Amino acid sequence: MRQLLLSPLLAATLLLPAVTSCAGMSHHGEGHGDHATTGGSLVAVMTPTAGNAARGTVTFAPGDGGVVCTATISGLTPGDHAIHIHEFGDIRLDNGKACGGHYNPEGHDHALPTSGMRHAGDLGNLTADAAGNASYTIALDNVTIDGGHNPIVGRSIIIHVGPDDGGQPTGNAGARVAQGVIGYAKP
Repeated sequence: MRQLLLSPLLAATLLLPAVTSCAGMSHHGEGHGDHATTGGSLVAVMTPTAGNAARGTVTFAPGDGGVVCTATISGLTPGDHAIHIHEFGDIRLDNGKACGGHYNPEGHDHALPTSGMRHAGDLGNLTADAAGNASYTIALDNVTIDGGHNPIVGRSIIIHVGPDDGGQPTGNAGARVAQGVIGYAKP
């Protein structure tokens, strides 16, 4: 029986179509599309910015008609605190400013979640009790976990010192008290 030997260049040429057809697939083998998720759930572990004590987790999971965001935060002052998705997953600065501005891939004006037209990162407000603890859940229909429409994986979450009043350009919420990168959660 005769053995066929391929040159490295010919072998690479033959394999290229198979490799490129996998390029649009997530790590779970599903193609990207306009679905809530293709890669599972996400988590942001929130750490305090300099001089603050806020910490906790924010999770994102596929839900009916979109993505369900759930935040469990402690170390806040009592009252309302804005929570936003920001454009960069960069938490190297201790003031949260490396995360950039609100995630706004469609170029909308800032608004609260009750408005259909808003930044993709506008999540509204979470309310801390007298002990500084807050739990918050919101269903999002304007983002995807890692799909084709406003994917949020690799971006960041910021929690602010004050409430988001819906004003322009970013809700007048003040300083950033906690930051976390949105990444894939362990299944």
